[in-house]
Amino acid sequence: MIVVAGEALIDLVPQGAGALAGLLPRLGGGPYNTAVALGRLGSPTAFCSRISHDAFGEALLGGLGDAGVDVSSVQRGGEPTTLAVATIGTDGSAAYSFYVEGTADRLFSAPDRLPDAARAVSFGTCSLVLEPGASAYEQLMRTAAAQGVFTALDPNVRAGLIPDPDAYRARFKSWLPSVSLLKLSEEDARWLGGTPREWLAAGPEAVVITQGGDGLTAFTRDGSVHSVPGEPVDVVDTIGAGDTVNAALLHGLAARNALSPAALAELGPRGWTELLRFAARAAAITCSRAGAEPPYASELGELGELGELGELGELGELGEL
Repeated sequence: MIVVAGEALIDLVPQGAGALAGLLPRLGGGPYNTAVALGRLGSPTAFCSRISHDAFGEALLGGLGDAGVDVSSVQRGGEPTTLAVATIGTDGSAAYSFYVEGTADRLFSAPDRLPDAARAVSFGTCSLVLEPGASAYEQLMRTAAAQGVFTALDPNVRAGLIPDPDAYRARFKSWLPSVSLLKLSEEDARWLGGTPREWLAAGPEAVVITQGGDGLTAFTRDGSVHSVPGEPVDVVDTIGAGDTVNAALLHGLAARNALSPAALAELGPRGWTELLRFAARAAAITCSRAGAEPPYASELGELGELGELGELGELGELGEL
């Protein structure tokens, strides 16, 4: 089982141009999207969060159930659901403003233990910013890592929610010794500062950087760099694309029995290239439709049936970051 820990919220997505365009509520939140995507891909998945009893909360639980996600670790509360108002750029990119005061998900408390079947646990986004829940998720991350559970982190930076950027950057660095796989976007990497090599030296076995339509690059502890191009697609919006990459990476690693630092180190050029191509294909499908609508396994074909994939070149150290 892969456990995804973090917020569930409602994205309010504009249905036209201008500040007063109608807003369509969509199920969302980075960790929530990752859990749904994992469920749709067929990975046994559990969601660990705190969700409101309000109508939005019930809809969020329903979406998890529809994807086959185990919700037995979900806490409930009477506070309202967090809202994220999206603004869609001309290129389909999404920016957000948040309504988070007194909402249910930020009052998460760390559970005594993860499910017995947990092989990996994934963290990220607003849940690692908003207190008091952020400290509870951080505690869960450190506990899971100390117990030898594979940990994945996608900081998915929402700068508008971070009152003290320098303090958050320092906190991010403090998480790295507890992280097995770090995934982040180019934009996140620039905002956080540092390089893949510096992050790898602090703990993770691999760092994957998403580069929008230009593809994905993986850096590994042994000095290897693996890169694939993006999949051509007519972009509707990018909501949930990075979360889909998270899910596809974890699903692919689980299928290869590589959810451990040692196994990740043995993945090799072909394994990494196939894994990254699979993640790029999954993200492209998400970008081709409105809102966070990750693909089902039937839309992607079997893992490994991606053609003869060789090494696609190296991007060096991404020094511009």
